[in-house]
Amino acid sequence: MQKYIIDGNNLIGKINKLQKLQRKDKQAVREKVAFMIENYFRGRNIKLSLHFDGFQNVPIRTVSVKIIYSENKTADERIKAEITASKNPRNITVITSDNNLREFARVCSASVKSSEEFAAELRRKDETDEEESRIRKINNVEDFKKIFKVKKQ
Repeated sequence: MQKYIIDGNNLIGKINKLQKLQRKDKQAVREKVAFMIENYFRGRNIKLSLHFDGFQNVPIRTVSVKIIYSENKTADERIKAEITASKNPRNITVITSDNNLREFARVCSASVKSSEEFAAELRRKDETDEEESRIRKINNVEDFKKIFKVKKQ
């Protein structure tokens, strides 16, 4: 089974709207990124672990994302331990832009995706979901014609 290990703080740093919010409310940002990831991977048969530095504040309840707090270690150390403990690191994709962590994952035969690249994928998914939602709200052909200014023949 494919597994994604995500460096949460690193990913947050690559999403502008989350960067700004993080200065005000770290817990809200962690929740938001967890739900964004859950939405992105919805319907896929994969395992997800999202790593954050520090200690858990208020539990974040997600269906498919396992949230891991580093506590007295760093998130990078926890991620490395998770890769090392895996029976088949080739089934792992690590999402981070931390060079040391990226190199460690590669040496262990895991795939790596940059946080910037994944943030762009999340943004595209979010835009697609928003567009599909708007389309579903339009009830009939006449509404489409009004929106796209199609003249009656």
